[in-house]
Amino acid sequence: MDTVGSGCMSCSIPGMEDAGCIFLFGYNPADSHPIVARRIVRAKEKGCKIIVADPRHIETARIADLYLPIKNGCNVAFLNAFANCLVNDGLYDKEFVAEHTNGFDEWWETIKNYTPESVQDITGVEPALIHQAAEMYATAKPSAIIGWGMGVCQQKQNLKTVHTIASIACVAGQIGKPNSGLAPVRGQNNVQGSCDMGMLPNLYPGYQKVTDPAVRAKFAKAWGVPEEKLPLEEGYKLTDLGHLVDEGKVHCFYNYGEDPVQTEPDSAGMRKTLSELDLFICQDIFMTQTTMLADVILPATSWGEHEGVFTASDRSFQHFDAAVPPKGECRHDWEIFADLSTRMGYPMHYDNTEQIWNECISLCPNFVGATYEKMAPEGGYAQWPVKSTDVNDHGTPDMFAGGKFTTKDGRANLMAHDWEAPSELPDDEYPLILCTVREVGHYSCRSMTGNCKTLALLADEPGFVRMNPADAQARGIKNGDIVSIHSRRGQVYSRADVSDRINKGTVYMTYQWWIGKCNELTMHKVDPVSHTPEDKFSACQVDAIADQVWAEGEVERQYTELKQALVDAAAPQDVEPGAAKFDDEAHVNQIV
Repeated sequence: MDTVGSGCMSCSIPGMEDAGCIFLFGYNPADSHPIVARRIVRAKEKGCKIIVADPRHIETARIADLYLPIKNGCNVAFLNAFANCLVNDGLYDKEFVAEHTNGFDEWWETIKNYTPESVQDITGVEPALIHQAAEMYATAKPSAIIGWGMGVCQQKQNLKTVHTIASIACVAGQIGKPNSGLAPVRGQNNVQGSCDMGMLPNLYPGYQKVTDPAVRAKFAKAWGVPEEKLPLEEGYKLTDLGHLVDEGKVHCFYNYGEDPVQTEPDSAGMRKTLSELDLFICQDIFMTQTTMLADVILPATSWGEHEGVFTASDRSFQHFDAAVPPKGECRHDWEIFADLSTRMGYPMHYDNTEQIWNECISLCPNFVGATYEKMAPEGGYAQWPVKSTDVNDHGTPDMFAGGKFTTKDGRANLMAHDWEAPSELPDDEYPLILCTVREVGHYSCRSMTGNCKTLALLADEPGFVRMNPADAQARGIKNGDIVSIHSRRGQVYSRADVSDRINKGTVYMTYQWWIGKCNELTMHKVDPVSHTPEDKFSACQVDAIADQVWAEGEVERQYTELKQALVDAAAPQDVEPGAAKFDDEAHVNQIV
């Protein structure tokens, strides 16, 4: 948002097929977003040039026209060198920069110091390759796209990296035209939708700032509450929860559809934080390691038991219908929220999701035209910004047309930053870099797919730690062995997956596994502005286990005990009928 005004994909996912160049930076779509990966394959078939910059030789690198094996933790240094080439090699769009951007001279004062040669030790990339990549990207016709994922966003300098990427697109003039610009993809389904609906501590729905008095007044009027009931201060972030509890600023945590014990860094620290709360509420569809710790559990409907609206990563709203009715005591999320709010003193009398949606689009200028009529489940959609209610207007596939950005003055703000080393570097005790990744066989934190027997047959506990053959050989580790991985935070077991596609000195693990859980090892260090955790770079060690029979048995024991604990926690509780109803005044007051 700082550079171009909107933190979203500027192109559409289908439109990626028609780009002239796709530059994937710290993004592995084959594992993280298979549908996007298929679009990239189709783009390649149409003649699109593919550039991949990644420490691993990821699947898309197999079809890349140019692969750049960057070192872990070098993102800002590499991108600065890339930007340096754009200017020094005469590849930048001087006319676009002059007419549509601010701050070029200040931007260049930083960028000029980062020649590919000067940062080769940091990036690990031959200078000639960076020059080649810059030329391939800048001269691509009819357009070029830069795509990135968690490999960028879960780093120490994640926000600064995004600033640099957006500035590169502007300097090269590869934005503001069809099938061009920026393609940040979200970590999981409907993350974009959650952000659209204001599930961020600094924004109302539609990316309207909570610090803006006019925005506050608008929402207060619509919701029928005094303005002073809506704070002008930004709220807290999940990654702040630990120290907020320690400082006595937070006593209750309402966890909705998240599994922070699984997904947040330093799992031991998160378990401690949750155990120290006065009241911990979980709203979810499965029993998880987080939900096991809750004082109150509210069972929600699953994706097939309710209807609603979600947003794809490219800003496309789509409406979906329920496939089956809810089971047992499960209720739609909005029904739980509305009932709880009403019982706590603020009545919500919605009858269906369409009423809620219509209220939302009436308050969000960029969403006004996203009606249920346009988003009919049979192939309908609306792609924001969509400001017309005309039934034939489905929105905006490509943002920033003609170089008109959504900043205050309509111009992009070029931003450059110096590179900083990661927070925790390898040493003699912990000589390897641990990087967390996604896995195509399971979804997100695995609370859903981990309960699928068919998927368990394909891949099951304790998951995998992927490592280079040289690192494995130095430790006496064979492919398929159960190994011990430890860091300053904890220790887990996993199965070695030895591959020459993994760069030496680094190991890769997913946070999806319950026994081989990498977040027992990661550290709670965050970007100072976004507060996103530095999951992609921690120091660790991997040790061989001589007795593999014992190791296999130990993993099976831990897995069996955990599964049984989840089953036991999900069993009906022995409480008197009506003792835990929300309309019990004592319980309501406790929650308040």
